[in-house]
Amino acid sequence: MILQRSFPALHSLSSKYNLNRVRYLGSSITKLSSPETKACVSKPRRIFSGIQPTGMIHLGNYLGAIVQWKKLQDDNEDVILELADLHSITLPQDPKTLSKNILEMTATLLACGINPDKVLLFQQSMVSTHSEISWLLGCICTMARLNHLPTFKEKSASLKDIPLGLYIYPVLQAADILAYKATHVPVGEDQFQHIQLTQDLAKMFNNRYGYCFPIPHAIVTDNDTSRLKSLRQPLKKMSKSDPDPKSRICLLDKPEDIAMKLKKAVTDFISEVTYDPENRPGVSNLLSIHSFLSNKTIDEICRESQGLNTGQYKTSVADAIIAHIQPIQKEYYSLLSDEKYLFQVLRNGAETAYEISHATLKEMKQKLGLEVLLELSKVKAAMQ
Repeated sequence: MILQRSFPALHSLSSKYNLNRVRYLGSSITKLSSPETKACVSKPRRIFSGIQPTGMIHLGNYLGAIVQWKKLQDDNEDVILELADLHSITLPQDPKTLSKNILEMTATLLACGINPDKVLLFQQSMVSTHSEISWLLGCICTMARLNHLPTFKEKSASLKDIPLGLYIYPVLQAADILAYKATHVPVGEDQFQHIQLTQDLAKMFNNRYGYCFPIPHAIVTDNDTSRLKSLRQPLKKMSKSDPDPKSRICLLDKPEDIAMKLKKAVTDFISEVTYDPENRPGVSNLLSIHSFLSNKTIDEICRESQGLNTGQYKTSVADAIIAHIQPIQKEYYSLLSDEKYLFQVLRNGAETAYEISHATLKEMKQKLGLEVLLELSKVKAAMQ
């Protein structure tokens, strides 16, 4: 049965971002001729983040990113989230699977509590300004600067023919952020150098053509939620790219699969349940997962688990995971049955995202001397 859902409040959300845009653009089109003037520019805090619609969300993604986004949302922060589908095609994707994954990722985010009335959620490829801004930034970026980024080396190491997009996607990532004049970007440690590139490009553009962008700051997610470990190799980070599906718990896993994965989770030969990440990484990882999902401290869990061996304790962890994610799964499947609603969420988000990012693109073109071409094209169009 398809549930009747109210569509996101597009006009109220658009108004919210129009107000923010005025505060950004109103100052940026003023002549900023001195450091003192620039210091007076109002830079309201705006948070930008994204996620690729590939693979199933696992507990590491959920706790390290989505839960953090929801907290920012609930704290009434100005949050913009994109489904980074253009980034996903830097490596080959099956078109039908990718299209399906985009809807599934939308449903997953909403089921986890992301509210499209409070957060600007959109599909990257629906907003053409990202690609245009990426080109403008690519014209001031150098190959030497991109060569310093480690992600390209890691991803291209196993490829015989390397796509150009894989090499230049950090510039598109910078365009994503700067298109909305974001001031803060939550990232893991592995993405920090990409934020530094964004900072460098913003400074280069400002210095060459006049102030346009606030310099975005990285919010480095540096806690246990961003470092959940593989169930099979507890010294490695939990990852959806791990070829062993038993290494991770996905949000859509069935209860019996969760129980099986926990049963096969690597621990050690000590039966007592204690927290010691350095010497007992496997058991400590299970305690961290249990703590995050049950809202209990690790000390509380250890006291409650006295008398249990690690095999028995794994059942407790499985029960805690199942209890936490079953409501998410129920909402997910309900949302997925209402494709019209999901399409509308993405469409509304894209319309607002385009309005904001197009104002940034227009400002960049003015500063680059390209705006005159826009005016001439308008005159020519009017004469036809």
